[in-house]
Amino acid sequence: MTIQSMNDLFLHGLQDVYYAENQIAKTLSEMMDQPIEAALFDNLEHHLEETQEQIKRLEQIFRALGQAPQGVTCQAILGLIEEGQELVREIEDEKVRDAAMLASAQAMERYEITRYGTLVAWADQLGNTLAVDQKELGNLEIVDLLQLTLDQEKSQDARLTALAESRINRAAAQH
Repeated sequence: MTIQSMNDLFLHGLQDVYYAENQIAKTLSEMMDQPIEAALFDNLEHHLEETQEQIKRLEQIFRALGQAPQGVTCQAILGLIEEGQELVREIEDEKVRDAAMLASAQAMERYEITRYGTLVAWADQLGNTLAVDQKELGNLEIVDLLQLTLDQEKSQDARLTALAESRINRAAAQH
């Protein structure tokens, strides 16, 4: 895709985060297959459910823009996933591995916060110039859907931080 306008850049950003969300969903499922502390499992399960909702929301935005939902390879998320997986494979102690997995999930979360923050700003700036099918979105605007996702990402990051500080890191430090 040749990017010639701000609308093109916005679409590319949507495709990037769509790819990233799909990779994150796959990775979260794989993380949950490993033996992990119950609170971390519950958190990752909640995160996976939210990620699946966010993918559907992005698909709704693509349709409203008259585009087929499609991703473009996001090297940043692939790098974060690969780095986390390599680290986890090197750790034998389950408590320490939980801390590494949580940190990996938080790195992905922070990337998403950055991307969605940018997309919210771009959608807001583009305003009326986005070709949107209002029947598809009902009363919600694209910027509102993206903001909802951004708010979820920030909440998930806060939950991960609280879990790390209250349990996971403490348990890992005792080993």
